[in-house]
Amino acid sequence: MADAEERTGRSLERAILELLGRRRPEATICPSDAARAVHEGDADGWRALMEPARRAAGRLAAAGEVTVTQGGHPVDPARARGPIRIGRAR
Repeated sequence: MADAEERTGRSLERAILELLGRRRPEATICPSDAARAVHEGDADGWRALMEPARRAAGRLAAAGEVTVTQGGHPVDPARARGPIRIGRAR
């Protein structure tokens, strides 16, 4: 991972954990929540961070820190197509 890409990835991971930490234990977030939290700049620029946010969620899930679901079922965010949710690991 390039330095800027790595910094963005770490920022997204921190944002995911911080956002989850502010919610009820059973609550989930969308990767777009983390993308918006990290994005600086124009109003729609956060969209470019969606795939990096999904990858960050995947790394956190692999580390056992979060769960990633689709339709209420655990999924691999790298393979899931469509909306996913990120929650605290149980």
